[in-house]
Amino acid sequence: MEGTESRSGTSSSVVADWSLVFWTLCSVILPVLITLWCSFQRSRRQVLIRDIFRKSKHDWHYTDLFGQPSYCCVCAQHILQGAFCNCCGLRVSEGCLKKADQLFLCKEIMMRSNGGAHSSMPHHWIRGNVPLCSCCMICKQQCGTQPKLCDYRCVWCQYTVHDECMMDCLKTEECTFGEFRDLIIPPYYLSTINQMRKDKRTSYEKVVPYCRKHWMPVIVLANTRSGNNMGETLLGEFKILLNPVQVFDLSKIAPAKALQLCTLLPCNAVRVLVCGGDGTVGWVLDAIDEMKIKGQERYIPQVAILPLGTGNDLSNTLGWGAGYAGEVPVEQILRNVMEADGIKLDRWKVQVTNKGYYNLRKPKVFTMNNYFSIGPDALMALNFHAHREKTPSLFSSRIINKAVYFFYGTKDCLVQECKDLNKKVELELDGERIELPNLEGIIVLNIGYWGGGCRLWEGMGDEPYPLARHDDGLLEVVGVHGSFHCAQIQVKLANPVRLGQAHTVRLILKSSKMPMQVNGEPWAQGPCTVTITHKTHALMLYHSGEQTDDDASSVSEQDHVREQTDEDV
Repeated sequence: MEGTESRSGTSSSVVADWSLVFWTLCSVILPVLITLWCSFQRSRRQVLIRDIFRKSKHDWHYTDLFGQPSYCCVCAQHILQGAFCNCCGLRVSEGCLKKADQLFLCKEIMMRSNGGAHSSMPHHWIRGNVPLCSCCMICKQQCGTQPKLCDYRCVWCQYTVHDECMMDCLKTEECTFGEFRDLIIPPYYLSTINQMRKDKRTSYEKVVPYCRKHWMPVIVLANTRSGNNMGETLLGEFKILLNPVQVFDLSKIAPAKALQLCTLLPCNAVRVLVCGGDGTVGWVLDAIDEMKIKGQERYIPQVAILPLGTGNDLSNTLGWGAGYAGEVPVEQILRNVMEADGIKLDRWKVQVTNKGYYNLRKPKVFTMNNYFSIGPDALMALNFHAHREKTPSLFSSRIINKAVYFFYGTKDCLVQECKDLNKKVELELDGERIELPNLEGIIVLNIGYWGGGCRLWEGMGDEPYPLARHDDGLLEVVGVHGSFHCAQIQVKLANPVRLGQAHTVRLILKSSKMPMQVNGEPWAQGPCTVTITHKTHALMLYHSGEQTDDDASSVSEQDHVREQTDEDV
C-alpha cells in the first residue's frame, strides 16, 4: 500500500515537472513564433507596398505616424499611419493604396495647351486633410475644423473651399496658381515648349505664362545628405507648392543635368534655390560655370541658399542665415527668394603645384568661393573629415558636427602640430613678399564670415579696417597664432594678424607636410606653391532680412554692391 502511494506520488511529480517544462517551452517558443510570423507578414506587406509605389504615378511615401490628424481619402476613416503623396498631398491607408491610384490623379508636370501662350488650366481639387488654419476662398472662414474628411484644396494654387461652398463653377474655373504663380512652371508651358522644340523653334521668351512680365521660375536643388538631413522633408514640401519638375534631389541627379531646365525657360529669369551646405553651393556654381563653357550664358540663373550644412559661412554672408532647422515655413522661404536682390560673388582659382617630380605631375586646381587656409583650422577640418569617413552615421546633426570640431580644436591647443609655420612658408601679395610674424596658420578670405559665423577680418571691430566684400576682386589675408587664438577671435576677445589685401596671393610651402583646405575640403599637402587668382563672378541672390548685429554696419556696403549690379544689368 505504501509502495503504491509512493509510485503514484513519484508519477504525479514527474507529470508536474513535464508540465512545467512544456509550459516553459510554450512561453519561450510561442512569442518567438509570433514574432517571426509578424516579421514575415511585415516584410511581405512592405514588398507589396514597394511594388505599388514603384508602379504608381503618385510619389508615395510611407509613414508610421502622421504629423497631424489625417483621414484616408478613399474610405474617409481616421488613420494614424499610411501613405502620403509628396506631390499632390493625398493621404491613404495601406488597404486603400491601389484604389487611390485608380481614383485620383497626381499633379501633371506637363499637359496639352489650349491656345499657346495664353493657355490656362482648371483647379485640381483634392478632398480632405487641408492645411491647418487655411481659409475658404468663398466665405473666408476657417477650413478643416471638423473631425472628418472634409473640404477641398487645389494642389496648384493651394486655395481651400468648404464642402458646402464648393460649386460646379469652381470645378471648371481657371486656376491662377496662387501666391507663387511667379515661381511655378505651369504644365501647359512645358507642353508648349515641347511642341516648339519639335518644330525647331527656340523663341521661348514669347511663351510667358499668365501674360506676366515678372515671371521668375525657381528651380530647387536639395542635397538630402547635407548637415541635419532635412533635405528629404524639404523636397516633399517644395513639390507640394511648385511643379514637381522644378524640384531635384542632388543625391539622384547631378546639378549640371538639373540646370539644363534653365535652357527651356526665358533668358535671365530663372532663380535657383540650393538647399545644402557651402560645399553643395560650390557644386552648383561649378555646374553653372560649365553652362558658360557650353555657350549658355544667357540662361545663367541667380542662386539663393537654404543653409543645411554645418558652417554655412557663404549663406551667412549673403543674408540667408547661419543654418536652417525648420523654424521658417517653406512658404516664407519662397517669398524670400522672390524678394531677394541680385548680387555678384567673386570666384577664385586656387592652383597647387607640387615641388619636384620634374614638373611631370599636373597641378591641382580648385575653385574657391569662401576661403583657403593652411594651419590649425585646416587640421581640424582634416581630422573631422577623416572621422566622418569612418562613421558617417554619427554626423547627422549640426550640433554633433560642431562638437567634433571643438574637440579637435581643443586637442590642437595642447599638441600644436602647426607651430613655426612662418619658418616653413613664404607669402607674396600681388608680387610683394610679406615678412611673417610667429604664426601657426594663414587664412585667405573671399567672404565676410569664417568658422561658422565669425567675421574674421573685422575681428573685435575696434580698429578702422575696411569691411570685407565679396565682389571687389580683393582677397583678405590674415594670420592666427593657433587654435586658441582662433577661439578667441570667434568670441571677439582678440583680433587676427592682418597681413593685407591683394588681387593675387602666392604661398610657398618650403618643407614638411601641412594641412590645407579650400571651402572646407581639406587635405594634407607636401612642399608646393599655391597661387590664387581671380577666375569669374557668380550671380547670387542677397536676402536682407537675415541681418545680424555684425551685419548692421555693412548695410551701406551691400546697397552699393546692388546698385553696381543693377548698373551692369
